[in-house]
Amino acid sequence: MPEHKGQTDELTKIKLESTIEQVLWTKNSATPGGEVGIEVFTKFVGNNSDIKIEISDSSGKNFETIKGKLSGNHFWKQIIVPKKAKDELFAEAKLSKHSLSKKSSGLHLFPLVEIKNLKWDKQDARRGDILKLTAEIKGLADGNEAEIQIWEHDADEAHDLVTKFPVTIRNQKLETEWEFVYVDDTDDIPTEEERENGYQWPEYFFRVVCAGKSNDSGLLKFKDWIEIRLQTPEGNIIPNANYVLHLPDSSERRGQTNSDGIAREEDVPPGGIRVEFTDRDNYFFFE
Repeated sequence: MPEHKGQTDELTKIKLESTIEQVLWTKNSATPGGEVGIEVFTKFVGNNSDIKIEISDSSGKNFETIKGKLSGNHFWKQIIVPKKAKDELFAEAKLSKHSLSKKSSGLHLFPLVEIKNLKWDKQDARRGDILKLTAEIKGLADGNEAEIQIWEHDADEAHDLVTKFPVTIRNQKLETEWEFVYVDDTDDIPTEEERENGYQWPEYFFRVVCAGKSNDSGLLKFKDWIEIRLQTPEGNIIPNANYVLHLPDSSERRGQTNSDGIAREEDVPPGGIRVEFTDRDNYFFFE
C-alpha cells in the first residue's frame, strides 16, 4: 500500500498502482480432457476491465486464449484441459490496458485418464443390502484416490447426492462396498395418479471422480417389502384372509395371510400401499 506523508489539511492526489496478485489453478493436478478452474486476483483494477488469459503447456504451445471481464478484482473461469497438452499447463493473465501480465505455476498433468466399466453387482437393491461397486481407472498410478459419489436419480436431472467417500486405486481398478439404506419416507414418493408422467421407481447411480474427470454407472432400482398382520381390535388373530394390494404404480397383488394372520410381500414398488381384504369390509393404508 502506498504511503503518503504530508499535511493533513491539504488535498493530495495519490496514484494507486494496479497489480496482478495471483494466477491460480483450482487443483494441483488434472488430466487432459478433464475440468479445472483458473482464478486471477488483482489490486486496484476497475470492474469490467478486460482480461485475457493464454493457456499453454511446458513445450510453450498455446492452446487457447480466454477473454473476460474482472469484477471485484477477481476473475474465475472453468476450462477443459486440452487433450494434447503434456506435462504441465500454464495460464498467463494479461491486462493490456495496464501493461500487466502474470503467469501461474504449472498444473501437473497426468496421462489421459479413462474411467470405464462402472458396475453395481446387482440390478436391484433392498434395505440393508451390501452392494459392491467396481470401476476401471486407466492412466492413474496405483495409490491415487478417486471419489465415489452416490446419487438418487431424477428423471428431470435434479439428482440428489446421498453420500460420497474416497477409494484408493489398486491394479488400475476401484472396488468398494456400500450398504443401501433408504433414508426418506416412502410416503413422499408420488403414486401413478399423483405424478404427471406416471410412477417413478426410486433409482440410484454412482459417480467416480478423479483427476478432473468423472463417469456415471448404470441405474440401481430400489425394491421394498411390506408385512401384513390382521387381527381383531381385541388382538385376536384373523387367519387365512384374502387380500389385494393396491400398489403405487397402479398394479395389484393378491394373496392370503397365513394361520397367524401374517403375510409378507417382497419386491414391491416403494410408496403408499392400500390393502383390501376381499372377504371383509375393511381397508388399511400402509406408507
